[in-house]
Amino acid sequence: QVHLVESGGGLAQTGASLRLSCAASEREFNSYTVGWFRQAPGKEREFLASLSELGETKLYADSARFTLSRDVAKNTVYLQVNNLKPEDTAVYYCGATNRYIYPRAVPADYEYWGQGTQVTISS
Repeated sequence: QVHLVESGGGLAQTGASLRLSCAASEREFNSYTVGWFRQAPGKEREFLASLSELGETKLYADSARFTLSRDVAKNTVYLQVNNLKPEDTAVYYCGATNRYIYPRAVPADYEYWGQGTQVTISS
């Protein structure tokens, strides 16, 4: 079992970039497949990006704007989001699973979730 904590959200202007963090205190987190999703009010949770347990395989909804990385020493996975737009406003969540070794794009495939971090983009 892992406990996830997202951070790095906030208020930003159109065109800005943010780096979101998903951290866990458990060392085993480094062997989990991790995914990033977002959810806007009244909408379903939307897939953004996922990376495999070793970080060697990545899957993106939009590789032009999203970049994933993993820092094993810090037990943290980062999501870099560039060229932010007002429609990117949402709560951003990270999920983790040890049932799959390859990236997953479906929320139901993840057993563990953080509390989310709010991202608000002004025009």
